Amino acid sequence: MRKYAIIIERADDGGFGAYAPDLPGCVGMGKSKEETLQNMVEAIQFHLEGMVEEGLSIPEPKSEAENLVFV
Repeated sequence: MRKYAIIIERADDGGFGAYAPDLPGCVGMGKSKEETLQNMVEAIQFHLEGMVEEGLSIPEPKSEAENLVFV
């Protein structure tokens, strides 16, 4: 089982956007963080299925994400 890091960003309109750095072109959006996460699950599944259908190798996850706190 692979675990891909995703980056979630708050949009100017109050919604959210997300992407997976190890899967270029794989993005998702939503009105809430929860909706965006669900859309990313579906986007990653669709992206990987498409890669398999095209005979492409599935990339191993390389990216990691951390939250740092600055005062």
